[in-house]
This record gives sequence, structure tokens and C-alpha cells, in this order.
Amino acid sequence: MDKLRMETPDLTAQNIEKIGALFPNCVTETVDENGKPKKAINFDLLRQMLSSDVVEGDEAYEFTWVGKKAAIVEANKPIRKTLRPCPEESKDWDTTENLYIEGDNLEVLKLLQESYLGKVKMIYIDPPYNTGNDFIYADNFMRSQEEENEQMGMYDEGENRLFKNTDTNGRFHSDWCSMIYSRLLLTRGLLTEDGVIFISIDENEVNTLKAMCDEVFGAANFIAELIWSAGRKNDSKYISVSHEYILCYFKNMQYIKDHKIVWREKKQGLTDIYAEYDALKKKYGSDCVSIEKELKVWYRALPDGHPAKDHKHYNKVDSHGIFFASDISWPGGGGPKYEVMHPVTKKVVKTPSRGWLTNKETMEQWIKEGRVNFGDDENAVPTIKSYLTEHEYGVPYSVFYQDGRAASKRLATLMGDKVFENPKDEEVLKRLIEFCGTDDDDIVLDYFSGSGTTAHALFLANVEQNKHRKFILVQLPEPIDPQKSGSEKAKKVAQNAIALLDSIRAPYTICEIGKERIRRAGEKIKADSPLTTAGLDVGFRVLKLADSNMKDVYYAADELDQQTLADMVSNIKEDRTALDLFFGCLLDWGLPLSMPYHSEEIGDCTVHTYNDGDLIACFDKNIPESVVKEIAKRKPLRAVFRDAGFADSPAKINVFEIFKLYMPEDADDITKRVKVL
Repeated sequence: MDKLRMETPDLTAQNIEKIGALFPNCVTETVDENGKPKKAINFDLLRQMLSSDVVEGDEAYEFTWVGKKAAIVEANKPIRKTLRPCPEESKDWDTTENLYIEGDNLEVLKLLQESYLGKVKMIYIDPPYNTGNDFIYADNFMRSQEEENEQMGMYDEGENRLFKNTDTNGRFHSDWCSMIYSRLLLTRGLLTEDGVIFISIDENEVNTLKAMCDEVFGAANFIAELIWSAGRKNDSKYISVSHEYILCYFKNMQYIKDHKIVWREKKQGLTDIYAEYDALKKKYGSDCVSIEKELKVWYRALPDGHPAKDHKHYNKVDSHGIFFASDISWPGGGGPKYEVMHPVTKKVVKTPSRGWLTNKETMEQWIKEGRVNFGDDENAVPTIKSYLTEHEYGVPYSVFYQDGRAASKRLATLMGDKVFENPKDEEVLKRLIEFCGTDDDDIVLDYFSGSGTTAHALFLANVEQNKHRKFILVQLPEPIDPQKSGSEKAKKVAQNAIALLDSIRAPYTICEIGKERIRRAGEKIKADSPLTTAGLDVGFRVLKLADSNMKDVYYAADELDQQTLADMVSNIKEDRTALDLFFGCLLDWGLPLSMPYHSEEIGDCTVHTYNDGDLIACFDKNIPESVVKEIAKRKPLRAVFRDAGFADSPAKINVFEIFKLYMPEDADDITKRVKVL
């Protein structure tokens, strides 16, 4: 019986197979670090195969840095890791479809490759901006100029410069590039064909990141560079750079075009306009003249920057609602010309010089419906009524005007104090989630999740649009230490965070702040709107990155002597539970981690069933034949047993015969569907 692999796939080997299918003459053979033969690519020949000209020399248009090749190797390198479920730290573990994963996001992205390949509709990340003091991963991205020069080969043996060392040759850019690049390489494959990624960044690395994304996602898939105006920075030396950027890329622009997908966003400020209009209707009833007069006064009183002020041209009112008196003439001229009678004076109104917007038949229908707005007499050219309710959606703007201080205040209010510096604005992320086309059951991924803003935004978007989107958040469990927080202000924030974590008896990490923020945000949203949020999923399953569930013998049994094997009663680590093994199997089979499952007792054995039979597992020892028969009768798509779960080898071999008996139509496929670990 075959064993599960229990490690992430070797992406390099997979890519070699794909290239070999197209260009078999470019596949060669080399040896690995152990001297064993393995496939490789003859890149010189491959380059020639992809060119109609003779390829010579090293010159090429490319974006590169020290460590780029190593970053590619790192992204493709398989790992022996797993995700251990933590129901006790989760919210609504049995019913939620949201995931919160603690661990290094590079390794987590590798683990998610098979389960979520091509399944993520939207990715938002807010990575470190490389300002010199904000990076928190294990590697040190600051290096001396001497180290940089040595790695870049800036000097030859005679101490002569090989190329001009300009100001653009940053001292620590290379390591930052490698960190982001390896993660982006793993990101693209997770997106659906109509998927999109948004990446927040500031002026320090926006150009570098743009070049990198053009390479990873393709320059043709670039959508826009959004501007996030987040408030004035008073500590600037020269100019207060009061904005950041959000780079935006599609997975496949051609797919978007072929399927005629467009983005539309509900215009900002409409809620305030409708609220004022409803209040005026209660005050004046059907007196549209008075309502219109006071509505114009209300618009004028709005402060500059208020989103409702952008729609102040919608200031006329009739019995059908608020409208804008729009031009009724043909754009550019050449429209039809015919007589139109004024409904009061019964005289022909003035015809626009460019002709009417439509033909006479349609015009008569518009007049009958009351959509044509006539002047006091026939001397004025009529207009067409454009109702606000009919124009609530428009193409999203590339500039977001959001005061970052407001987001910080809202989070501080929610958490009881300021416990996180510079959180992203959940209102902005809510808008991104809403207008980029995410729908029911779509997945939103954030693998630099910080305070959990993306989850909060997704809850708000789901309520606003009555959708059932799901999130996957990934965050490194970075320790919170006031003594390492830099400024006095940062130390105070860290102390507030620790006080909060003490109150809930949680470890001092960023992850605990994020999880508590998600809990509180979900509870507040449900409390604020109990009637419309009854089915809102505000829970999350917590999973934590860990070393493999399996001992080394599982991966290299042939390298251990018989005595060592005899001494090892099990190839599974002693501290691992059945639930650990179950979720490890989900990852290995490439199944999502959020679907329902249940456990039951069958013949003194515990049997776990995932999603109505997509996988059935039993990790007990000495599994009797009756239990195997019961599992086989249910005809699962996949079945997993413990390698040491059977009394002897004949009992293990008999498992296949039992499955063939109850699933004869799949007899040839049994070995692929029944595994052990």
C-alpha cells in the first residue's frame, strides 16, 4: 500500500516536466547533492529554441538583483512541514469556513499550493515597506556596502570597478527583493483565472515592486497604481508624503477581456444623501419644491471632501426621487430633429442645435413616463431626468481619500485602547473586496495580515452585499516587546497590547492581537445589525505551522538499519493527535481546510469523515476487518489508514481486496485512492 508524500511538491521538478513536454530535446540529466541522477534543463538550448535568431552574449532586458536566483530556488524548494489545527483557539471551529494560519508565510504558501491552486479570487497584502526599521522576518536585510559590493562583484581582482555605483544601488534592497519575490512566485498560482492581487507599498520600493510584479504577473496584466491618501506626515524633512500606493494586477487580463468582466463600485456618500432626502420627505411630504430647495442648502453646507458633495448635481426632486437634469442633445451633433410640444404652453420647444438624443418615438415614451424635464415655457431646451437610483455604480477611482487616523481611532475603540500601530483602513479594503468582483464562496487571501484588517473588511463587505465570501489570513507570530519597540509612542502601544493580551490570557504576539480583533469585529457587526447578520460567518479555524507529523524514518526508511527500524514503534511523532494527522492528510491530498468533517466510533475505532466522503481516515491501531468493510461500503473518494494500524502485512494487503469487493467499478484506481501514513 502506497504512502502519502507528506511534503510539499518539488515545483522545480514539476516545471522541468512541463518544459520537457514542450521541448523534450532541452531536458538533460545531472546529479543531485547525493550523487543520484536527476532531470535538468539545458537552458542554452532552451533559449535557442525560443529564438529565431542566434542567441549569443549575456545582455538582456531584465530586472535583477543579488540573490534573485536563490530566491527562485527557495520558492521552488519542497519542505516537510504541516499545519496543526487548534480548535481551542478558534471561533466556531465546526461551522466556519475562514482560516487563520500562524507561521512564516513563505512556508505556508508552499503548503497551500495544492489545496488552493487556482482557487483564490483576491489577494491583498501589506508587506514591509523596507524603510530600514520595519522588517520582522528572521533574515537581516541590512548589509554593509562592502558586503553588497562583494556579492555584486563590483570589484575585480585589481580592485577596479566593473560598473558605475550609482545612488540606485541600494544597500539593502536586494534582500527585500528576494523576500518579496519568492512569495510572489508562489502567489500567482493560487489565483483564479479572473483573480486579482492588490499590494500596498510606499515610495521606498514602489518602483522596485512594480518591476518585480511586471515580471511575475506579466506587464500585460497590470491594472493600475492606486493612490491611498492616508493623511499628513508631520515628521517629513522636506515634503510631507501623504499618500501610499496599491499596485493592482490581474492573473489573466486576456481572460478578463474574453469574458467581458468589468469593475463597478457603489458611489460613496449615497447613504447620507438618501438619509437627508428621507428626512425631508417626512418634513414636507409631496412638496417637491421645498424638498429640492432644502436639499441644495444641505449640499452647500457639507464640508469639503465629504463624499456626498461629489453628487451635488443630483439636486432636483420629483415624485420619483432625486435626479440630475442631463443634456438631451445628440453628442457631437447630427442627431434627429423634430418638433416637441411643451406640455403646458402647447407650443413647440426649442430644438437643440445638435439634434435630439433619441428618435421621436422614444422621446414620446420618455415624455409619457415623465422623464423629460421641461422649462417654464417653450423657450428653454428640455433636459432628461437622470435619477440617482439609476446611477449608483461607477468605475472605481484610482485615488482613495481616507484619513488613516480615523482607522486607528476605530480600532482603538474596538480594542479598548491603541494596541497596533498604523493599521490599514478596513473601509478601503472593504471597497476593494466589493468592486473587484468577488462573489459568494470566493476566497480572499492576506498573508501579511497584521492586525486582521482584511478579515474585518470582509465581514463588512459580506453584510453590505449579502455575500458569503471566505478569508485565509497568514501571520508570523512576532513577539510583542515594549523594550524593542523603538520610540516612546511605540513602547506605549506595545504596553497597551500586552495589557489586552493579559486580560484574555493570551501569548504576547501579533497573532493574538489579530485574532482578538477579528473576534471583536465580528461580534460588533452582529450586535449592530442582528436582523441582517444572522447567517454571517464571523468565525475562523486557527492552524499553526509546524514540523512534519512524521519522523525521519517515514521519508528515508531505506537509509536506516533494521535495528533502528525495530526500535521505532511508529513513524508518527508521539505528540501528534488524530486531528493533526487528519489535517496533514488534507494538505497532502490537496483538499481545502475549511470544509465540514465529523468523527464517529465504529467497532471501537475512531473514523473521521471529511465533506461527506471526500476523505475517510482511521488512525487507530489493530483496525479490524469489519471497520475496513464499513469504510469501503461508503465508497469514499479517498481513504487513509495508519501504516501500523494493521496486525500484519497480510491484513494490510487485504484492505485492497475489501475495497475492490465493495467498489468493483473503481478497482483499477484503488491504489491511488487508498493510502497509508
